[in-house]
Amino acid sequence: MTKKLALYFVRHGQTYLNKNLRMQGWADTPLTPEGAEIVRQSGRGLSDTEFVAAYSSDLHRTISTAEILLHENKHGFGLQLEPLSEFRETFFGSFEGEKGDVAWGEIARFNGYDSQEDFFSKVDVRTMMNDTKKADPTGDAEDFMTFWTRVEKGFLHVINRHRNTGGNILIVAHGNTIRNIVHELEPSITESFVLDNASVTVLNYENGLFKVERLNDISHFRAE
Repeated sequence: MTKKLALYFVRHGQTYLNKNLRMQGWADTPLTPEGAEIVRQSGRGLSDTEFVAAYSSDLHRTISTAEILLHENKHGFGLQLEPLSEFRETFFGSFEGEKGDVAWGEIARFNGYDSQEDFFSKVDVRTMMNDTKKADPTGDAEDFMTFWTRVEKGFLHVINRHRNTGGNILIVAHGNTIRNIVHELEPSITESFVLDNASVTVLNYENGLFKVERLNDISHFRAE
């Protein structure tokens, strides 16, 4: 019988590309001062939670977010953060860094939709990723299967390492990464919901079963 695992997924804090509404997958910019402060507020709210391990993607924005969270945590001293490339955000190829409305408008038109709004209203996340790859003239953007194969590998690495010991696990990652993990494990929750910066989503794992305990939670944020 496996012991209970509680996986605390935290989306990274606001970055300068987030602030300027630009596409940000593997492209990486620092947290804004406001973004770092919101992460500190999330960290204060999690300060009494004792983590037995901490992971993040290998991008700067998630590593910085994880370091702030661990600094605010009463039990975080000495806990070694392990960055994993498998937890990266979707790669948008040649659309990286482009204004979001420009990129999505181009992707929509390439795939035969009237507008960005028309595109978003008719496709799911899988189709969105696949259509982004089709529209990328370089062909570098990830399709859904490439993305999910990568993310699943990292997720299974964490589960297999900790399933017999249990405990609380911190995983700082990205919007698409967290949304798709949640949806794949609990399909009743749509993968199209939006995650707030520094929000917490908790997945419990026990006896081979997953259950979502918290989703996009910011109620724990503490200003002081």
